[in-house]
Amino acid sequence: MLCSQLAAFARLYRLPLDYPELHRWSIDNPEAFWSQVWDFCGVIGEKGSVILREGDRMPGAQWFPEARLNFARNLLRRRDDETALVFWGEDKLIRRMSWGDLYRRVARLAAAMKNEGVVAGDVVAAYMPNMPETLITMLAAASLGAIFTSASPDFGAAGVLDRFGQVAPKLLFVADGYYYNGKTFDSLPKVKDIVVGLPTVRKTIVARYTRKERHEIGEIPNAVMLRTFVDPFRWQTEIDFVELPFAHPLYILYSSGTTGAPKCIVHSAGGTLLQHLKEHRLHADIGPKDRLFYFTTCGWMMWNWLVSGLASEATLLLYDGSPFAGGGRILFDYADAEGMTCFGTSAKFIDACAKAGLEPIKTHQLAALRTVFSTGSPLSPEGFDYVYRAWKRDVQLASISGGTDIVSCFVLGNPIQPVYRGEIQGPGLGMAVDVFDDQGRSLPPGQKGELVCTQPFPSMPIGFWNDPEGKKYHAAYFSRYANIWHHGDFAEKTPHGGYIIHGRSDATLNPGGVRIGTAEIYRQVEKLPEVVESLVIGQDWQGDVRIVLFVRLRDGTSLDEALQERIRRLIRENASPRHVPAKIVQVPDIPRTKSGKIVELAVREVVHGRPVKNREALANPEALEHFCNRPELMS
Repeated sequence: MLCSQLAAFARLYRLPLDYPELHRWSIDNPEAFWSQVWDFCGVIGEKGSVILREGDRMPGAQWFPEARLNFARNLLRRRDDETALVFWGEDKLIRRMSWGDLYRRVARLAAAMKNEGVVAGDVVAAYMPNMPETLITMLAAASLGAIFTSASPDFGAAGVLDRFGQVAPKLLFVADGYYYNGKTFDSLPKVKDIVVGLPTVRKTIVARYTRKERHEIGEIPNAVMLRTFVDPFRWQTEIDFVELPFAHPLYILYSSGTTGAPKCIVHSAGGTLLQHLKEHRLHADIGPKDRLFYFTTCGWMMWNWLVSGLASEATLLLYDGSPFAGGGRILFDYADAEGMTCFGTSAKFIDACAKAGLEPIKTHQLAALRTVFSTGSPLSPEGFDYVYRAWKRDVQLASISGGTDIVSCFVLGNPIQPVYRGEIQGPGLGMAVDVFDDQGRSLPPGQKGELVCTQPFPSMPIGFWNDPEGKKYHAAYFSRYANIWHHGDFAEKTPHGGYIIHGRSDATLNPGGVRIGTAEIYRQVEKLPEVVESLVIGQDWQGDVRIVLFVRLRDGTSLDEALQERIRRLIRENASPRHVPAKIVQVPDIPRTKSGKIVELAVREVVHGRPVKNREALANPEALEHFCNRPELMS
């Protein structure tokens, strides 16, 4: 695609059009590259004359130390009558909002927040679905320099308090409920418990979604309906954006918290903006004519990535509810109805669609669809085959990987290279990504090791909340290799210049000292039509580690000897004879986080009789009970 923005960027600055050469230039010349990204993407603000200070330190590097900007101003650069966002609440509610209407709503809410005493550096929290009011709340907070943090409404009260209780929010925004799979869920009973546990909250503002009446919020301390909260400022039409340093905090995101209290990761306004602009414009070719969708809740960093699409003047397609509403058709219905150009989802959703036999290429037009994004877990080569066979043959399937830690990607797609099945196309521009062995040596293609980044980049976290000396921050990313970001993914480079992620390093299997990623096991096991989902761990056994595989099977299927032998044969022949499971156990459900990631570490703790410290981080914590005291694992 020589007409892409990436090609235009390379031509404008007389840079190589060959992607590996362009990437090498971007990491050899980081100050020039990131300065050009600022200019090319039209960042609104004062850049300053210094691009990078202390650039040989990680952590410690300072990007654009003289810059002044406001994140919300960069997302609200339009005020016309064209569509800024569309919202579907399953099939129950459809709303549209123009750029002008979005700006005015943010202006009113920002004035109301300011009147309530919110100033730069305060924390504003949202316990809400992926609905327009959540986006408006974030933009209003950011316009004032407040720090925004959010959690999905399917979190229990304890899970929310584990997060918000650490960061002392001044205001709490909630919705009265949410929809999921055709059912309506009432959030207000949980909100009452949450507010009692957050003494710093001055006021709780309730957005109407599932049509609660005003008097039903009476038991929530200091609660007010959103409409009432903004009504005194209904004539406000301008936003007084507060210009702040590049490194001013914008978001607090949370680690999954399945092995302890969630880490509170603080991200900067400038780093988030610049990194997302680079990824959207140069890697995804997103612009004003695009309609950008990502299936996500507000508790996953992909929501933060999605809403930054406004800075590229794309129309956002927001969705609340189950991705399998309407018999699994609803997201494809959405794509057709709204002219979706970019469809973002998880590898698990793609796998589930394949298992369900969905073939949108036969049932839907998908005429505008250009790019499919996949993240959350590794997408298997068979997942690539399925998308190109059953969704659309001429899309770019961009598998991407990064995380909450960097609110962006280390490796992702680009529009000027081919897509190879099972591979992420390559490292992000400006990201010095590599794969190291245990001794910190760079590994050649085909050898598996630790995913690292050897140079600073703008979206590195400012740090962790309540970690004034940075000890927890340093321990999380820099204790393995000195002055090198260690991400915790087990990965390999490919001969095409791409990357394959094999799962989390701390979940890799290591019997007899031979490591293999969990994704390699799942790829083989889930080929079988009987297997809906699987989870594998290493169980400490007789001075070594043995492989234990748990499988969730289709209804009416049992784990007989013949199926077990087929599973073992697939793994032996196609993955590794050293990693054939010693035990295969059928379970009715697999535990996962709110964002759909299966939790090998939590299951490993349960199997070894150790407590799981934060079950509230799981979408289905009751599933852990299926792994306790299994007699099959006692011999």
